[in-house]
Amino acid sequence: MSLRELLRRPRCPGVPSALWRTRLRPPPAPRRSLFSGSPTHWNQVVSEAEKIVGYPTSFMSLRCLLSDELSNIAMQVRKLVGTRHPLLNTARRLVHDSRHNLQMRGLVVLLISKAAGPSSTAALSLKHDMVSGIYPSQRSLAEITELIHTAFLVHRGIVNLSELNSSDGPLKDMQFGNKIAILSGDFLLANACTGLAQLQNTKVVELVSSALIDLVQGIYCENSTSAEENCITDDIGISTWKEQIFLSHSALLAKSCQAAMELAKHDTEVQDMAFQYGKHMSMSHKINSDLQPFIRGKCGGSIAFNLNSAPVVLHQEFLGREMWIKQIREAHEKGSLNYSKLQEAILAGKGVTSAIDLCRYHGNKALEALECFPPSEARSALENIVYAVTRFP
Repeated sequence: MSLRELLRRPRCPGVPSALWRTRLRPPPAPRRSLFSGSPTHWNQVVSEAEKIVGYPTSFMSLRCLLSDELSNIAMQVRKLVGTRHPLLNTARRLVHDSRHNLQMRGLVVLLISKAAGPSSTAALSLKHDMVSGIYPSQRSLAEITELIHTAFLVHRGIVNLSELNSSDGPLKDMQFGNKIAILSGDFLLANACTGLAQLQNTKVVELVSSALIDLVQGIYCENSTSAEENCITDDIGISTWKEQIFLSHSALLAKSCQAAMELAKHDTEVQDMAFQYGKHMSMSHKINSDLQPFIRGKCGGSIAFNLNSAPVVLHQEFLGREMWIKQIREAHEKGSLNYSKLQEAILAGKGVTSAIDLCRYHGNKALEALECFPPSEARSALENIVYAVTRFP
């Protein structure tokens, strides 16, 4: 059954009606902005948004990346060329990943800073410091957010040496790669902490520090519930899944958006709306990413997917634990998991359509949070980011 046919199937009993009624609101009437029509292609949305904030955010951490310390690390990373250490893939994706734009978080922080503008209580001298409608401290915060995210990406590429296969590469190369990953990740985190202290705002320090705690806790929970190919996945449920994803993927952006409002001295209501946008937009972005193997691969595709991703967790919840275990066992062939066979079973169920609706639900929540901000190019850009991550073929 094709995905198009699957999307036409009638809604199923037992699914909360609120979840099914999550068709994304149509884009608002066109405003005077840099956007023509309603762009939905991710590259176009990001490119136009970067024009609004003043410069390409893909070069946001360029000062740090070109420092002498990290240049020395980069020279060491070259020694890993020819190995299969995950650090190499992480480095490539940081340089160019047009599909997911790994530096999206800093862009959103800058956009929401410009959309909110200065608060009514901000001092006149503070307003004069703004460049393109954004305070220098907010630009520093965006860079700090990116440094933290990049550091965690690098750290997550560390290989568990006890689980190495002979095809992964020599043990010596993997050990060396782990040392470089730890060193470079720690260097980025140290720079982020230094920049955070220079903001001289205790509430912002508290917010970003709590986001760091959330990241560590979320990644620990993900690792403890992740499944190996030859294991049965944990029955975490969609509510537990959402809690884990908030910690590991949404907390940093949500709290950075809130911190950006604190730097501009906005009240708690505006800070909460910024937090809600960051939370729900990043949830939509994660679910969109989880759906890609099922949308791009179609039935019979060979794209591997995470067994604890949103469509799979929802599929398992609808199907029941016993039937899910049976499907996992049936998909095992010669000691490894046949993802194509398992993908067909998931596409035949309700997990994919439920994940699409859940993605749109969080998208609508993000759009609702933006209603407290005045109409502007920056707000239109934030809306278009939501449309881009909640649009499916």
